[in-house]
Amino acid sequence: MTQRTVYVNGDYVAEQDAKVSVFDRGFLLADGVYEVSSVLDGKLIDFSGHMQRLKRSAGALELALPWDDEALLTIHRELIRRNALEEGMVYLQLTRGSAGDREFHYPGADTPPTLVLFTQAKALIAGRSGNDGIRIATQPDWRWARRDIKTVQLLYPAMAKMAAKAAGADDAWLVENGVVTEGASNNAWILTQDGVLVTRELSHAILPGITRAVVLELAEALSLRVEVRAFSVEEAQNARECFVTSASSFVTPVVAIDDIAVADGRPGQVTRQLRDAYIEESRRRAI
Repeated sequence: MTQRTVYVNGDYVAEQDAKVSVFDRGFLLADGVYEVSSVLDGKLIDFSGHMQRLKRSAGALELALPWDDEALLTIHRELIRRNALEEGMVYLQLTRGSAGDREFHYPGADTPPTLVLFTQAKALIAGRSGNDGIRIATQPDWRWARRDIKTVQLLYPAMAKMAAKAAGADDAWLVENGVVTEGASNNAWILTQDGVLVTRELSHAILPGITRAVVLELAEALSLRVEVRAFSVEEAQNARECFVTSASSFVTPVVAIDDIAVADGRPGQVTRQLRDAYIEESRRRAI
């Protein structure tokens, strides 16, 4: 098996040689943020949006980001080239670095941040989930209150996904105060019986999805009616269609929620239309 090349703090190294300090605050305190940019045909999708969100997340945590978009684009492209990646993702993780010991207080400004990037090959278009749909199990949303920051503290989403797996589902939707916030690693959508596309409004409660933003643009271009608001699990179960959006899954149909089939239990026409439109638009915009 060919070993991946990984970027670590300025160096391109074999994955088995990629190392950061045991005192890195990302490891000790989940003090870091990340982004995932998808790759189609060897090109990056929605890169500008992901970099804008990276800067927003880093700013919210007062986390230094001493690389501009052009420098980060160069690193992404070099990793894609070195790993001959045609389809998949590039993960970027930025932490506050290591001051050489464990301490809650932020280290001084002279402590360099840690920047790690790696690729992951994945069939984004021909995968089973995108074509056949996924089954969802709902879980309580027990995450912290700043879900709009894309941090590396992903323990509870992982727990929710494992609980969903134990329930025989493919993924989880998180529920708070009777309404769906978002998926464990995606934004949640429904199409009501009267043809209105609904997704949660942006706030501290959800991540501002880059794919979500593009799909909203596409919905407008396709003359779909859209409402940005919360919806309940029951409303989703009674919807005409449901789907999720994320950088790593594009537009993925949801065919069942808590063992209740959505409509006829098959991916819906509007979901397929949006998925096809997203892939086409992504290829057009890719850099």
